[in-house]
Amino acid sequence: MTALLTVEQHRDRILAAVASLPSERVALADASGRTLTESVLAAHDLPGFDNSSMDGFAVRFVDVEGADADRPVTLRVVVDLPAGTDDDPALSPGEAARIMTGAAVPADADAIVPFEDTAGGLADSLDTVEVRRAPAASGAFIRRRGGDTHAGDTVLSPGERLGAFALAAAAAAGVDAVSVARRPRVAVISTGSELVAPGTAPGRGQTPDSNATLLAALVAAADADVELVDRVGDDPAGIDAVLERSRRADVVVFTGGVSAGAYEPVRLALSDRIAFDKVAMQPGKPQAFGVLDDGRLVFGLPGNPVSVAVSFEVFVRPALLAMQGRAAIDRRLARLTASESWTTPPGRRQYLPAAIDLAAGTVRPATAGGSGSHLAASLARAEAFAIVPAEVSTVSVGDPLDVMLIP
Repeated sequence: MTALLTVEQHRDRILAAVASLPSERVALADASGRTLTESVLAAHDLPGFDNSSMDGFAVRFVDVEGADADRPVTLRVVVDLPAGTDDDPALSPGEAARIMTGAAVPADADAIVPFEDTAGGLADSLDTVEVRRAPAASGAFIRRRGGDTHAGDTVLSPGERLGAFALAAAAAAGVDAVSVARRPRVAVISTGSELVAPGTAPGRGQTPDSNATLLAALVAAADADVELVDRVGDDPAGIDAVLERSRRADVVVFTGGVSAGAYEPVRLALSDRIAFDKVAMQPGKPQAFGVLDDGRLVFGLPGNPVSVAVSFEVFVRPALLAMQGRAAIDRRLARLTASESWTTPPGRRQYLPAAIDLAAGTVRPATAGGSGSHLAASLARAEAFAIVPAEVSTVSVGDPLDVMLIP
């Protein structure tokens, strides 16, 4: 009997075959979801000037120190400073400038008095303002130049994903284009003569092809491009034909046709080109992987939908992120405790579709059907995968488990 590979053995072999994709320079507007290949350096100080963090009055601290409701200080208002003005008015003793949030602080001012600490400061126009509470200290409510970052500082590093926050940071730092990895191009191929298109009423012996929809969405969520979505029957000749149609792809992912049955088109067509193994995991025991002569990575995943989802998360997604040079290629894990008990397969690591309660710190099976790999509709209830070690045969209430979080 052939020994089972560990999850790590199969994964390590996959990652060892991954080559980084070339870089390209793109505008920030086109960079969402891309992976940086070069550092982003600040083009200027941020903030670029001392500015007010409050709507109020720019003052000389010495003029208002000690002011309170019993001993208010009256100042002469000499100018309005809206955000965006480049004015730098002089302030003599006893004078103030009405200032809006984000406006540059006059060089002669060293504190801001918020409107809330004045009497009459919200009037449309005024010649004087009464300060009824002094700022705590010189520098109060002033955002200093370079308080966030200085020109030349590293704002983002290679390997980072450009999400909304990272893109905003690059824009704020004065950058309008970035160097990123090209997106992987992925072909998704479902196999099985029993499959029919979604929306088609299945006849006896037929089943809707949910795997293609599942994989296409997972590929896109891994920041890769879906090059082709196709479906072939159980004829091995169809495998070579679809490989020809997917020549532009960097990665080809087959579902089904990889096990030991009599009608396994992927195995029959590719057994001399890629490896077919059994991995000590549940679901997802039959796995195939290899590199074609033209450099394309080929994954053969089991055909049951939960097996497809688990196999993608454990093997395919890390490879796609590694191709992009992503610094973090694994999902986040949380340590939660089981709120229900269940049994696990002997000698295989279990990835159980799970529902979680982060407030309570608990995890439970997502459905009463447990880990059945055919439960396509029930997969929608899963928020995570509970990871049960191979040496554990029963999970009891209160047992701690690592849980892979799925956004």
